[in-house]
Amino acid sequence: MTASTEDGVRLWASRSGTGDPLVLCHGGPGLWDMFEDVAAMLDDRATVIRWDQRGCGRSQRCAGPWTTDRFVADLDAVRRHFGLARMALLGHSWGAQLALSYTLAHPERVSTLVYVSGTGIVPVSQWHASYTQNLTARLGEDPERLARRRELPRRDPERAVLQWTADFADREHALEHARRLADPWFEINHECNAALNAETGRTWGTPELRTACASLDVPVLIVDGAQDIRPRSAVDSLEEALPRVRRVVLPRAGHLPWVEAPEDFEHALAGVLGNPVGGAW
Repeated sequence: MTASTEDGVRLWASRSGTGDPLVLCHGGPGLWDMFEDVAAMLDDRATVIRWDQRGCGRSQRCAGPWTTDRFVADLDAVRRHFGLARMALLGHSWGAQLALSYTLAHPERVSTLVYVSGTGIVPVSQWHASYTQNLTARLGEDPERLARRRELPRRDPERAVLQWTADFADREHALEHARRLADPWFEINHECNAALNAETGRTWGTPELRTACASLDVPVLIVDGAQDIRPRSAVDSLEEALPRVRRVVLPRAGHLPWVEAPEDFEHALAGVLGNPVGGAW
């Protein structure tokens, strides 16, 4: 399916399953939807809507703009395309930040927010150095793999795959998991990635953001993999600010918990998707 934004950009979208609507926001920025396994996992619990963000994956290539406000508007275009009055949102990594931004802008349109493997609401400077150190340490466990990554051009798919291996706690199967993420492969939108990361670095972590989260009257489920190389302590700020929040930490998982702990991930979401709107959180 194709959803169109008000400025004429075509967004790839897919719908599957039955039940109340759940819209998924993929990570990046600059990547594409990799939630096929999640959609299959939940197809008897929810009508799952997946989409590729502006200029990424199967969506129309365009010149931006690459801003959170624009991506929030694009997500709302997806909502309108499928005729949804309200929806549950699940965002992963950068997509968790996008889903949170959307929920803060349009709380009346979100029944539940599932915030997976995000980086909280502190300034990027408070966690990024630790992330870089952890990334280097993980990749350094296999010196040949690290050297190979350094040799490859930035746009080579294998370079991305080798970096993604660091996102898995299971080192034996990390390369296998990372290759699955890259199949099918769509070129990474590096311009989108750079612009949105720069915007986050400038604007995230303000007192105003914390105040907005403290006023959010929407139930939120935070799901973390305990072995994510992005410091989980960064997410404490979000948990502390939100008035209606649950947090589930999966001890054996890294950055993609549905890959490494699928049963635990599904169990965590089962309560959310079965929770009536307005239920006690």
